[in-house]
Amino acid sequence: MRKHALVFVAALSPLMIALPASAQSLEDRVAQYRERVERLEDQAEIENLTATFGYYFDKGLWDEAASLFADEGAFEYEQSGVYIGQDRIERAMHMLGPQGLAPGYLNNHMMLQNVIYVAEDGRTATGRWQGPIMLAEPNANGQWAVGIYENDYVKEDGVWKFDKLHFYLTAKTDYDRPWPQGSIPMRGMSAVFPPDEPPTEVYRSFPGAYIPPFSFDHPVTGEPLTDLPMAGDDVTGREEIPFTGHIEGGE
Repeated sequence: MRKHALVFVAALSPLMIALPASAQSLEDRVAQYRERVERLEDQAEIENLTATFGYYFDKGLWDEAASLFADEGAFEYEQSGVYIGQDRIERAMHMLGPQGLAPGYLNNHMMLQNVIYVAEDGRTATGRWQGPIMLAEPNANGQWAVGIYENDYVKEDGVWKFDKLHFYLTAKTDYDRPWPQGSIPMRGMSAVFPPDEPPTEVYRSFPGAYIPPFSFDHPVTGEPLTDLPMAGDDVTGREEIPFTGHIEGGE
């Protein structure tokens, strides 16, 4: 009987020795899954943060919109320069219209087509968004607009905030005029409330064709998309692609 017991124990011994290694592997897998879930939760929180900004911005809730930025957060809109800090950002937003929507005003900013990348340490992130816009104010024609948001995010005390929001205007046009004859220039720097820093990039909106640098690499090739030349570009200093077409009513 004792002999059989020894044989049984000997047969089990390899399994008993393997258990700690197997358990460690399971712990590693659980840790990896936990990290993946945390990054997915980060992405969801950043998406909600950006959508919330859009709702506040739509209705001219400048104080609420500015409170979504980090203490040293930055705000850059078209070619108006960079404003740093919540108080400065809020004052800059007031130049876009009254606090809260007044009668006759329309200020819709949609946040679409998001691509969000969270850093491995879960402390910072980037996000690129497409932004269709509808604008109106009393005694003026309506406007269509669209642009690209390239944003940086930071987690402060466990809460995601904007580290920088940068809106690149792609096009803004008069509602009643054909494109590109009805194209409207971008906002420049204010002389009444100057920015803390000049625009980080100088570019032309429609009928010009400017592609803001992508904050993320190509998902298949792994190549960066940060220096994209475009036809007829003589502003950014990038190597130009010869433009052979003709834009009716353009420059």
